[in-house]
Amino acid sequence: MFKKLFINAIRLFLVASISFLAGGAIAAPTKAAFIYIGPTGDMGWTYQHDVGANYVKKHMGDDVEITTVESVEEGPDAERVMAQLANKGNEIIFTTSFGYMNPTLKAAKRFPNVKFEHATGYKRADNVSTYSARFYEGRHVIGKIAGKMTKSNVIGYIASFPIPEVIRGINASYLAAKSVNPDIQMKIVWVFSWFDPGKEADAAKAMIDQGADIIMQHTDSTAAMMMAEENGIYAFGQASDMGAFGPRAQLTAIIDDWGPYYLQRVRAVRDGTWESADTFDGVREGMVGFSPLSDQLPADVRAMALQAIGELAAGTLHPFTGPVNKQDGSPWLADGETPPMFPDLLTMDFYVEGIDSKIPQ
Repeated sequence: MFKKLFINAIRLFLVASISFLAGGAIAAPTKAAFIYIGPTGDMGWTYQHDVGANYVKKHMGDDVEITTVESVEEGPDAERVMAQLANKGNEIIFTTSFGYMNPTLKAAKRFPNVKFEHATGYKRADNVSTYSARFYEGRHVIGKIAGKMTKSNVIGYIASFPIPEVIRGINASYLAAKSVNPDIQMKIVWVFSWFDPGKEADAAKAMIDQGADIIMQHTDSTAAMMMAEENGIYAFGQASDMGAFGPRAQLTAIIDDWGPYYLQRVRAVRDGTWESADTFDGVREGMVGFSPLSDQLPADVRAMALQAIGELAAGTLHPFTGPVNKQDGSPWLADGETPPMFPDLLTMDFYVEGIDSKIPQ
């Protein structure tokens, strides 16, 4: 018995040795880290990034080791977390909030052998890529739905910070709503936070008190959706499907699908093909999607929304198509003209004509 076990052990050793010599040592898993601005339980922005991280794990299995850090404040604390993750051997670090931009660049300079991916930013380096989604395409669709579904002609919009990404969304929503309802008004409340359920709920209530019967948001919690459900009005999910928190309120949700992108970039690190790049994908590429349209939508509104989604997917529709003026009445886009990505879209710092509000400084 002992002799048989000994012979089997020798055979296994020889097989392992031959495998090692033929194919080299078994590669260690690629270490990838994700830094989140909020908790994964926000059911919005951070939740959807975490869905993307889990997508990578699902497809790469033992070939990847994932680390996530939740609720990291923008600023110096973010750079400290990045440095800790780099020192622990992470080969690629995804920083998933606009305010991580400068900390990402600083950390990348300290750790030139680590790859960094910054979401929604515009500053790159040899080891820093940027990526974002054309969320304004989703805003175009929900803007059209809102313009058709409102009875009061007042749409409420909860805004986080006055950065180009948020301003683009406000403008796209307003222009789309206005295109199907010339009487539309938009009430905007800035909460200066990505995730603060209390502030978001207060903002929703304030807009409802001003006559809004549809709520949009560029913040991360489900507070506005729950407030809409409680008050019998409509809302749209942000970044994730929030229908469970407003089954009657949610008309649809804009879905941020990060998984395929994350998988591609982690695999590129593993394969040695990663290069610094800028990615700005939308409905056509599948990075922007939608939850099922509500059964409460009339047939014509549903058809209108599906047509817009189809045209965005085909690349035949641009949410910013002239004629469009700036808020002060000065011309921006001529008839049929669309704006360049840079500087017009990526640095957008103005409202379009018709929005009765001021951008905070």
